Amino acid sequence: MKLILLGAPGAGKGTVAKVLTSIDGSVQISTGDILRGAVQAGTELGKEAQGYMDRGDLVPDSLIMGIMESRLQEDDCANGFLLDGFPRTIPQAEALSLLLDKLNIKLDMVVDIDVPRDVIFDRLCTRRTCENTDCQAIYNIKSMPPKVEGKCDKCGSAIVQRADETEEAIGHRLDTYNEKTAPLAGFYDKLGLKKTITGTSSEAVVAAIRAELGI
Repeated sequence: MKLILLGAPGAGKGTVAKVLTSIDGSVQISTGDILRGAVQAGTELGKEAQGYMDRGDLVPDSLIMGIMESRLQEDDCANGFLLDGFPRTIPQAEALSLLLDKLNIKLDMVVDIDVPRDVIFDRLCTRRTCENTDCQAIYNIKSMPPKVEGKCDKCGSAIVQRADETEEAIGHRLDTYNEKTAPLAGFYDKLGLKKTITGTSSEAVVAAIRAELGI
């Protein structure tokens, strides 16, 4: 399958992607993943991206698209891919459309995961992350707490609330999404690719996507 997953922070894009990749061997690709991969591989594009990242600057779209072009041609994308959190803006979507045409890749669908704002608030406010940068396992103190309070099941490090998951930060992230990223739904709707799926559980969203794709 070749999909783009849209949805606000906390909509469950990452969780849905992980389940879907287990179905047909597709790979989950996020902007962060490809940037880190290019940096670790020491490619020319990776070295250039690292310069921006080390300075705390945003990596330009042109550079991200260059790295994305290389990533989509790697062998593990042969069975398909799920773009998680990319594109984020209309210019990125336009550049991606040109890139996919160039590579002769046809998307199956663009899935817009629609989750009520109050559900997202509850999810993110109760989410905790392992502070060990080599682990970073994710928990939820309501729905998926660690076995020992405050401790990661996998490595024993402390689990913490990320600075961007306080109520104030979440509100800002959602407002930013609505301003800059939500218009992507309209962009892909005009192309006849968008399917909105409303669901408060990852299982329901996955089932709906599988039904749409007939898998």
